[in-house]
Amino acid sequence: MALGKRKKHSAAREVMAVPQTGSSSHPFSSLSSYMPQAPADTRLYMGLREAVPVIDAAISKLVRLLGDFRVVCEDAQAEKELSFFLDTVNVGGTRQGIHAFITTFFDQLLTVGTAVGEMITDSSTVTHLFNSSLDSVYLSHGRSPLDIVINAETSAGRFAPVRYPELILLSVHNPEPGKIYGTSVLKGLPFVSDVLLKIFNTIGLNWERVGNLRFSVTYKPQNDSVDKAFAQERAMQVAREWSNTMKSGGPVKDFVAVGDVSIKAIGADNQILDSEIPVRQLLEQIVAKLGIPPFLLGLNWSTSERMSSQQADLLTSEIDAYRREITPVIRRICRTFLSLHGYDSGFTVEWDDLTLQDITLMAQSDLYRAQSEKIYREIGGEKDEYES
Repeated sequence: MALGKRKKHSAAREVMAVPQTGSSSHPFSSLSSYMPQAPADTRLYMGLREAVPVIDAAISKLVRLLGDFRVVCEDAQAEKELSFFLDTVNVGGTRQGIHAFITTFFDQLLTVGTAVGEMITDSSTVTHLFNSSLDSVYLSHGRSPLDIVINAETSAGRFAPVRYPELILLSVHNPEPGKIYGTSVLKGLPFVSDVLLKIFNTIGLNWERVGNLRFSVTYKPQNDSVDKAFAQERAMQVAREWSNTMKSGGPVKDFVAVGDVSIKAIGADNQILDSEIPVRQLLEQIVAKLGIPPFLLGLNWSTSERMSSQQADLLTSEIDAYRREITPVIRRICRTFLSLHGYDSGFTVEWDDLTLQDITLMAQSDLYRAQSEKIYREIGGEKDEYES
């Protein structure tokens, strides 16, 4: 009886805790209570990447596909000093080089829609590049809607405009009209991801039940008075023997009972829903939003695993658009460094060519081109000899 009272008390506590912990049973319950707002919720989007590995993999792929770049100056000496600075500038911790800074900056831009960095200088040069957290930065309008005031958190816990806004690096992705903050590429995915996580969480619970079976052992007393009088003792004996039989470890034991005893596996008659189709539908929505071909994320939905030319062109144009958003930040860093070192020469940022086609197809294309050029030369030589 004491055990029964304890179970009731525990159940009552669980019912009372439901409204306090959210309406979703999976660990990322903040996704189910998400409401689109601006500025973006950094913790929500970071939790979204942690909860759904496909989203995190897609953003990581986009960051890597951004590629490398180099800066070409009109002055050779300025280019030499600038290249050394871009390769060795301290980004924080053990990281060096502007590529490390741009990687984190672009990752933040995709995830939250707004990325903030800072150039730390002394009297002569730029010493560090710092990736700022959006939790410690607040953007607001200035006197004009065209002016943006960058506010940083002070030691008193308040926000105040920074003293040197010219050293702040700010980039926003697809801001809405009249808005300061950008739009995350993950916008629209919290709801879809919440449904997906509910399916995954249910699958885990079902397999936990299937892998660790619960049994229902029922003892039915007969009609005679002796059997009914000792029904409780016999039920306890059946429970004790069943517990000894089901103990893990040791040799396999058999359970022997006398009387009307039935044993059933709890939940064995229930059919587990097929999750393949709904999970694929939800993943298709996620992949369509992120713009990454499915097979790059390990999703083999088609018979061909090679990227088609149409997919490559779309992804290339997507990467080119991201490069146009990042290039002003790179130019501002380079311009600040050259100005502090007394250079006034022009420079250009040149990105490496983006190659997404299959290497085998490219090799075959080069082979066909070489063969066609050889045939044209042979035909051209024979024609020249004939005319002479």
